[in-house]
Amino acid sequence: MPSALTTILLLAVPLAAALSAGLILRLRPVLQRYALARPNARSSHTVPTPQGGGIAVVTALVTISGLLIAAPEIGGRPDWIGLASGTLVLALLGAVDDLRPLPAGLRLAVQAGVVGVLVWQLDGRLLPGAPLWLERGLALLAGVWFVNLTNFMDGLDWMTVAEIVPVSGALLLLGLAGYLPALPGLVAACLLGAMLGFAPFNRPVAKLFLGDVGSLPIGLVTAWLLCQLALAGGLAAALLLPLVYLADASLTLAARAARRERVWEAHRGHYYQRATDHGLTVAGVVARVFAVNLVLAGLAAATLFWPSWPVTLGALAAGLALVAALLRRFARAPAPAHAEGAPSP
Repeated sequence: MPSALTTILLLAVPLAAALSAGLILRLRPVLQRYALARPNARSSHTVPTPQGGGIAVVTALVTISGLLIAAPEIGGRPDWIGLASGTLVLALLGAVDDLRPLPAGLRLAVQAGVVGVLVWQLDGRLLPGAPLWLERGLALLAGVWFVNLTNFMDGLDWMTVAEIVPVSGALLLLGLAGYLPALPGLVAACLLGAMLGFAPFNRPVAKLFLGDVGSLPIGLVTAWLLCQLALAGGLAAALLLPLVYLADASLTLAARAARRERVWEAHRGHYYQRATDHGLTVAGVVARVFAVNLVLAGLAAATLFWPSWPVTLGALAAGLALVAALLRRFARAPAPAHAEGAPSP
């Protein structure tokens, strides 16, 4: 990778972190007054806590990537415009929903429209052996699901940090190593920096939550990044990196659907929520998620560094076994006291 591009990507991280943290310091008094998340039966926190930190994260992500995309080494401006526009639309949707809950059908329609535009802009094939209409349809469903599962999983202090920081950090490193194009590498760097700027304020016990204004667009950007990795030949890596989120949210949804519950309603049935109910501390839960994500990042990198069927299948099997062990641990945690965290979405 050219040194100029390396410098741009590495510079994006502290710039996005500084802007994110600075905006949070300015916004917190306003959020404290107008955007309090109050505890309810499904919440993990026990005191009213301001939400809306996602405003700073999204602003930092879009602003810094928008400034640095002017560098000739980056390119891909039409793709960035589509991604940035979709990110802002979902941030607006989330902001309104944070203040006044919207109907589930409306939320889903807007999400599908945003994801549909990005899927339409895709250049390349994810599943070359499948009909294009089927591939794009599956990509649309996967994108909408990832936006929502990121929102579902943002229910504990530092949970989204423990997921997105390793994933975006791994994507940045893959971009620096030449396994990801320049534009996704830049977006990953800005997402990493923006989340690092938010992290100190969300440290257990959190003083600030992301809110839907953050979780929805973060899910969209992460899904787009993983899709770009898959298009670049890293489909297995794109599945491994978010495997904790995919497994927890998908298994929980399937179980709730089997019980004929309203799957679109907030609940406390996720494995990470059950872990705190059973006695694991918030720090213990997120530390385990972070550690597993680091291992998954290593397995994902292995599928790219040594591209062969034995390595790919072995990495996928190891990743599935590791995540299964983590979820079993969460489901069977011993039971001292309940710990504080962020609200269940």
